[in-house]
Amino acid sequence: MNLTENALKVLQHRYLLRDEAGKVIETPEEMFRRVAKAIASAESQYGSSPDEWGEKFYELMSTLKFLPNSPTLMNAGKDMGQLAACFVLPVDDSMNSIFDTLKNAALILQSGGGTGFSFSRLRPKADIVRSTGGIASGPVSFMRIYNTATEVIKQGGARRGANMGILRIDHPDILDFIKIKRSEGELTNFNISVAVTDTFMYTLKNDEEYELINPRSKAVVSRLKAKIVFDALVESAWETGDPGIVFIDRINRANPTPHIGTIESTNPCGEQPLLPYEACVLGSINLSKYVKQSSVNSHQSIVKTSDQWPMTNEQIDWDSLSRDIKIAVRFLDNSIDVNKYPIPAIEEMHKGNRKIGLGVMGWADMLILLGIPYNHKKAFRLAKNLMKFIRDTARQASIELAESRGIFPNFKGAVYDAPVMPHVRNATTTTIAPTGTLSVIADCSSGIEPIFAIAYKRLILDTEFYEINKYFFEIAKNRDFYSEELRKKVIAKGYLRGIKEVPREIRRLFKTAHEIPPEDHIEMQACFQEFTDNAVSKTINMPYRSRKEDVAKAFLLAYEKGCKGITVFRYGTAKKGTLVRFTDTD
Repeated sequence: MNLTENALKVLQHRYLLRDEAGKVIETPEEMFRRVAKAIASAESQYGSSPDEWGEKFYELMSTLKFLPNSPTLMNAGKDMGQLAACFVLPVDDSMNSIFDTLKNAALILQSGGGTGFSFSRLRPKADIVRSTGGIASGPVSFMRIYNTATEVIKQGGARRGANMGILRIDHPDILDFIKIKRSEGELTNFNISVAVTDTFMYTLKNDEEYELINPRSKAVVSRLKAKIVFDALVESAWETGDPGIVFIDRINRANPTPHIGTIESTNPCGEQPLLPYEACVLGSINLSKYVKQSSVNSHQSIVKTSDQWPMTNEQIDWDSLSRDIKIAVRFLDNSIDVNKYPIPAIEEMHKGNRKIGLGVMGWADMLILLGIPYNHKKAFRLAKNLMKFIRDTARQASIELAESRGIFPNFKGAVYDAPVMPHVRNATTTTIAPTGTLSVIADCSSGIEPIFAIAYKRLILDTEFYEINKYFFEIAKNRDFYSEELRKKVIAKGYLRGIKEVPREIRRLFKTAHEIPPEDHIEMQACFQEFTDNAVSKTINMPYRSRKEDVAKAFLLAYEKGCKGITVFRYGTAKKGTLVRFTDTD
């Protein structure tokens, strides 16, 4: 097992077992053995060998080709036993519901999960409360209570509380919600997103007013110019990075079980839309492991980015990728059976729909190894072809599991319940997650993001990690333009722009997140979204100098391109980021 120093730091800090005194008592190998054994124990329910599959699961994880979501690494084989990363809980318009949900959220957060809520059902501020004769305080006030509760729950000391708060665009308190995070220290344990409807986008396009509806009475209480609300949304996102947007009608058109309910919210990073009380287990394939060695053993020829360059199928090990996708799908399906759920309603929903979310990490690394710049048209074409292959293979694996284990219980009435549709084991199979700490363990780029910088430091639970791109300096040495002076210059700047001794084609290959135009970020997200069941976590990075008009353009383009949501982040703004470049004084 070949783990980097940073990977070992993260594992020791967050994942490896400790004794009562807090001393680490587990090695990384033992962690992977623990997880593999726990997940493989489900095989006995289906007449298969836990030992055989335990070895396959161990091999897949220990080679860093696949990693499950963090709660699985932390909790599998332990008394806690809660393995899912993503949850959505309903918040109904009553004190009982609001505080019952808060109690359930506390149990989830403590177990390492992240929770999403829609506050759209809550009556607006100053609305009547008939039971007391008083007036309502509105959704934002209750979000503050949830935020405070999250602050004191550190998820067993391993993960900080993470929440998603969503409000519909037609809620009367929408402007208060949009502006809330402009104030320093507000809702620090929440990402927030606006649930934008197709109706709103139509009225925005036509410069019209739209209706605000009281969720208690269902009455239209006022009308607002769509552009006024959109401009406020743009200004807040430009200033702080929040709110993001989820295109809620598009999400529900892709809801595989509409007969069970309507999707109102997502998990904290936005990639997993879920029904109330639903959960999902996630895992990610490390794409950097599937570029054949023959494709990268000569860095003299790695960068051939002209339109005539023939990118052939032989450069990606499709056979190994197919095999490992099927093992990963089985791993995630098993996780549903061995999971110890925090409340019965979640167990019923998760086992009813059996949603899993297999995604990817190491995408930027794969492109570098293939010699394709991140925002080259070949990269966009490969993104579609690759994700279609992953989705089709994962769905086929789910079909095969259904043949031996049965379809998911809520299948009747689902979108698959039709003569031409496949009988699947899982209502969804694919999700693109951000893979923040998982990518550190796997020593690869995160999710489908471009490289953040050639050299940077990242903060994980207040611990600083320094990272230097391993591919750039290897190529520099092979191409004979490496020098210690160059190394110092690159580490100081964090990017290659303006460094003349680096060949132009190499500078183009190693473009960082802030050098890639927002429209290319969105194009990449849309390419992956086209073949992803759930949604795609992707940050649309913008340089500090970006204008509000750039944010507005990005929001509109994301809708036009078919994305299910969008988050923008302008570098250096008020919202504290997790990644910062090296400076000369570091």
